[in-house]
Amino acid sequence: MTANRTMFEKIWQRHVVVDRDDGYTLLYVDRHLMHDGSAAGFAQLRARGLKLRRPDRGFATPDHYVLSDSRSVQDIPDPHHRRLVEEIRENTAESGVTLFDLGDERQGIAHVVGPEQGVTQPGLTLVCGDSHTSTHGALGALAFGIGSSEVAHVMATQCLWQRKPKAMRVSVDGTLGAGVTAKDVILAIIAKIGTAGAVGHVVEYAGSAIRGLSVEGRLTLCNMSIEAGARAGMVAPDDTTIAYLKGRPFAPSGAEWDKAVAFWRTVPSDADATFDRDVSLDAAAIAPMVTWGTSPEDALSITGRVPSRRRRRMPPSRTA
Repeated sequence: MTANRTMFEKIWQRHVVVDRDDGYTLLYVDRHLMHDGSAAGFAQLRARGLKLRRPDRGFATPDHYVLSDSRSVQDIPDPHHRRLVEEIRENTAESGVTLFDLGDERQGIAHVVGPEQGVTQPGLTLVCGDSHTSTHGALGALAFGIGSSEVAHVMATQCLWQRKPKAMRVSVDGTLGAGVTAKDVILAIIAKIGTAGAVGHVVEYAGSAIRGLSVEGRLTLCNMSIEAGARAGMVAPDDTTIAYLKGRPFAPSGAEWDKAVAFWRTVPSDADATFDRDVSLDAAAIAPMVTWGTSPEDALSITGRVPSRRRRRMPPSRTA
């Protein structure tokens, strides 16, 4: 083990199964979140005569095609979507995956259920067939979205081939002003670096203003990492993280809790860790933000002025 490692590097190294000469790494996956859109993955396994490698590492909840005002599958108007929600029940019952079903008070958006239930924990790798899986990085996990073929690969092997991203740190230091929330912070970051500013990177959000956010605020921050082009977003686990996880249904308990906390405290980046890119913002300079265009980078503070987008006048035509 080497010193001077980032949090991302620590988690990545811990989960390497094998490194290939072509630059790909086979990573072990600790948690696989599934939803009603995961039916294709189960279908691919059945077609190949395979079963889930680790159903105990899978957690499912219908959240993509369910209605916000009804807990009944029969109220879903689209028959295809209704069938997908029905299939998640059948697939999880057959495979042994934990299901937070409609009618279960624990059911909800996968990226909320994971933290609420203590499924998401520091130092873990976590994947889901949804781009905003980066949300779970708020608790110090390496979490990212995967495609449908990758979903089937994880189901069958509990591993995933990946190219290692670079590490980027975004530091926000100082005190946030009155009325400034985590959403304002991430919009200010995206406005500064652009929607492609973090492409090819895992972003670690650091600094005193980030440490001052609640877990819910950190979830918001990491959720929108994708809007900056990042592969994932992360916040180092601290006392706030540990207090949030204590007593959660799927969090460790008893002696295992003490053991887990001791490990979680080793997850943050080393003080002298080197990042491939560093970006800094002054928390006091961030005001409540608004977006004014069709991209998250089209954002500015409420004290700003929307740029003029008038079409440039063409000179009058000339005739011969």
